[in-house]
Amino acid sequence: MQGEDPDVVTRSGARPFPHLSARAYDPRLMTTPAAPVMVPGTDEDIDVDKPWQVVVWNDPVNTMGYVVFVFRKLFGYDETKATELMLKVHYEGRAIVSDGPREKAEIDCFRLHNHGLWATMEQ
Repeated sequence: MQGEDPDVVTRSGARPFPHLSARAYDPRLMTTPAAPVMVPGTDEDIDVDKPWQVVVWNDPVNTMGYVVFVFRKLFGYDETKATELMLKVHYEGRAIVSDGPREKAEIDCFRLHNHGLWATMEQ
């Protein structure tokens, strides 16, 4: 046929849509609308090496003296700092007792669990 694109045929050799003109098969005329490009906001400051924090939570089981003892033993805090952290746990319900890379925070959390304190990690 005259005016038909020889590249647009089915396996049997016939045009797939015979009711359309050959112009409809011209690949140069087939365009898709451009998709909008979403650019993420760059005003956010993403810090990949943000330190992990170990949080000790208040519990009804351990005495205040025992919590001070554990903080001094595990983290090497002096009596004043350990007491301050213990009071923060007691009155505010939680206190951050250490921070650093994830591996260190996991170890600190594990050690606190072994001493019977409730602890979690957060970033």
